[in-house]
Amino acid sequence: MITKELVDQINALARKQKSEGLTAEEKQEQDRLRKIYLAGIRQQVIDQLGEPPTKRDQHGHGCSCGCGHHHHHKH
Repeated sequence: MITKELVDQINALARKQKSEGLTAEEKQEQDRLRKIYLAGIRQQVIDQLGEPPTKRDQHGHGCSCGCGHHHHHKH
């Protein structure tokens, strides 16, 4: 899962890498964090592609009245 803390850690290591370089341990940590980040991105894409398509009106809204909301109708 991608969290603000994960992104902050990745960015901090990237800044340090540019300014003064990283130790071997920091490089390993950077690689580990990037792998977690990429796995999170992949999962988001899979989740998005796995959602069934919704019926959209001509304006891209999820309802036929044009308000932009999705209404649940009782049958």
